[in-house]
Amino acid sequence: MVRLTGSSRDRSRLPSEELNPDDLSGNAHRQLIGYLGLALPLLLFLISGLRPTQSLPRWRPLDSVSAYYYSGSVAAFVGLLVALALFLLAYRGYDNRYGWADRAAARGAGISALLVAGFPTEAPAGVAPPAWWAPWNGVVHYVAAVALFGLFALFSLWLFRLGAPGEQPDLEKVRRNRIYLASGIIILASMLWAGIAGSQARPIFLPESVALAAFAVSWLVKGRAGRTIIRAIRS
Repeated sequence: MVRLTGSSRDRSRLPSEELNPDDLSGNAHRQLIGYLGLALPLLLFLISGLRPTQSLPRWRPLDSVSAYYYSGSVAAFVGLLVALALFLLAYRGYDNRYGWADRAAARGAGISALLVAGFPTEAPAGVAPPAWWAPWNGVVHYVAAVALFGLFALFSLWLFRLGAPGEQPDLEKVRRNRIYLASGIIILASMLWAGIAGSQARPIFLPESVALAAFAVSWLVKGRAGRTIIRAIRS
């Protein structure tokens, strides 16, 4: 049996929802994943505006998040995705009967994020693609992006909503589960929205950004970000 370290007096000071002796990753890890997802579209837009690229609009969203690979924010696009991938690949979840699913989903999402970063989509109109780019790069990018958002939804709709076997969830857990459920539904709806818009050659930056925001909220709630922020303000 896994035991908590430290005295019973020290443990009694911790909120009951933070007493997770089977937690192999920690809330700070989850918060970092959430903040990276939340920052991605905003930073890409801001950096691209500050470092304009010829033939691309300035201070106006590009057609997709992936299109920023060809903008002045390419370093942020690749860097944030690689950072997100590394945190996902290092994520271990919980030491329980669903731990394998936590790790499998996180590793799948991490690999997908690396593929999205390493195999860019087709260049926007008026921008020359790299000499090495070929249409199959775009196919890999699209498949990896769909897998990435699909796994984000899996975390929200299933893995984050799980509780200890036989344990009746308290009111706070019920409330968090509602946020996870809403986040997962928003991610799936945004994927459908992006799919329809893309098939009609319309921009998909907004649905992708909404999906990333929902993903971020889900991980921040799972990581108790609100409690961390309150403690930081009070300290």
